[in-house]
Amino acid sequence: MRKLGRSHHLCLLRAIVLVSAVALGSKAVFPAPREEVLLGDVVPAHDPVLIREGDRYYVYSTGQRERRPLVARTSRDLRHWAALPSPLPDLPDWARAAVPGAREMWAPDITQVGNRYRLYYSVSRFGTQHSAIGLATATTLDPAAPGYGWRDEGLVIASREGDPYNAIDPAFVRDRGGGEWLSFGSFWGGIQLVRLDPQSGKPAAGATPQMIARRDMGDKTNAIEAPFIIDHGGWYWLIVSFDFCCRGTSSSYHLRIGRARSIEGPYLDRSGRAMREGGGTVLLRADAAGRDRFRGPGHAGVMRDRDGHHYLVHHAYDAAAGGVATLRIARLQWDRAGWPVVEKTAS
Repeated sequence: MRKLGRSHHLCLLRAIVLVSAVALGSKAVFPAPREEVLLGDVVPAHDPVLIREGDRYYVYSTGQRERRPLVARTSRDLRHWAALPSPLPDLPDWARAAVPGAREMWAPDITQVGNRYRLYYSVSRFGTQHSAIGLATATTLDPAAPGYGWRDEGLVIASREGDPYNAIDPAFVRDRGGGEWLSFGSFWGGIQLVRLDPQSGKPAAGATPQMIARRDMGDKTNAIEAPFIIDHGGWYWLIVSFDFCCRGTSSSYHLRIGRARSIEGPYLDRSGRAMREGGGTVLLRADAAGRDRFRGPGHAGVMRDRDGHHYLVHHAYDAAAGGVATLRIARLQWDRAGWPVVEKTAS
């Protein structure tokens, strides 16, 4: 009998799963693991975030080139993606006034609160603290649905040169007591967390941002950004990006993680080092030898699907396509010690 190669084994396994699903009368949906190439509209994709509404998944990411002010796309199976129009037609007037010269929206975050979706987004000038986080809301994500449309809710928080933080990279999180929070931050001052007013989705009266993670590399770059907090197994997990994006296949971007019992921290890595003191366990990084096709993985979000599985969405730079920033999705597993591991499946 001829031996089957790894790819033949995978195809056979998928065929078995598909037949089983059909026999059970269900629709087979395969996860999109780390090495598997997603299809359709997957570039450009900087700073993606993932959500599900009904039988569709939606990804929003940083505006780039002709796709402004945000990039939007949709899928039914997490693998085949189609382009959507930007949820917002242009930067609102308040954002243009707050950050003169800005053209795109950066690093959005999407979440459902009650019967409305909140779309947090950043407006900034690259390499500066002249930044602002804004908010828009809608009742549905489907552009074809009745009542579709986004409402501008205005400024959430801003920063200027010399402030103790940089107001970009927002990510909403709810604690176990129902409290609402926004994490954010990039380089200056590290990662911040601020309590929100649940009615407005903006900082609560008297709330001030508190630093929960930072990284001082000695040259004062503090190369840490893009926080995302999830609640799993009795812990809050803080995912951040270390090092540098936006350099194609030369990007050193990678993901690190720590955990805390309280949403306010302290977040510790596997070794017990505090993320406030530069700690962070590697969650996902391209190999140093340059063998991985997708380089500089970073700026992650996590979606917990209806089946309980956690999907990690991020971007990485495709060495087979000139280093373009590309949408990546992988499933998270949890090891015996309760720490997340990015699922790796051969393509």
